[in-house]
Amino acid sequence: MLTFWEFYVFMIFIIIASIIAVETKNLLSAVICISAAGFGGSLLFLFLKAPDIAITQVVVEVLALVILIRATIARDKTFVSEEREFFGLVVSIVILCVIFLAGIKAFDAMPQFGQPAFVVHSGPSPTASQDYLKGGLKETGAANIVSSVILDYRAYDTLGEATVLFTSIVGAAVILRRQSKKETE
Repeated sequence: MLTFWEFYVFMIFIIIASIIAVETKNLLSAVICISAAGFGGSLLFLFLKAPDIAITQVVVEVLALVILIRATIARDKTFVSEEREFFGLVVSIVILCVIFLAGIKAFDAMPQFGQPAFVVHSGPSPTASQDYLKGGLKETGAANIVSSVILDYRAYDTLGEATVLFTSIVGAAVILRRQSKKETE
């Protein structure tokens, strides 16, 4: 489980990455910092035992990263020179190390394969999955338990994830299309 100080370390990492993204003059660096903040948020969701939201966040971050890098490269023509900024290199290495270490800790925090990820209560039915299996037909009226979980127990969560994925795909299609609307007219 995520401890108090680990939560604040993640939050500080996300805030620092966001501040760097706002303050930097290079658009590509800003895109990378915003993506680092988003991936930090997905790791935070993973530690808070919300893997479905973490997966959705990673998908959105990857799509946003591709879209924004494509838009940045088309707009900002920067050339790589021989000299590098020392501060930018150090910040990049630190961000990569923090993400790597947090990913390692995320794997350690996950339950063993086959064990429940969370426990609802300590009675004869200790896990949410067993509650869904025992009461799914009676409470929802759906013969298919998977459909009852997705459409009844977790309907708002499923709607939110579908909306986020749909918006990401539409955004990718708009930005990555071959011809712009102005060229066709």
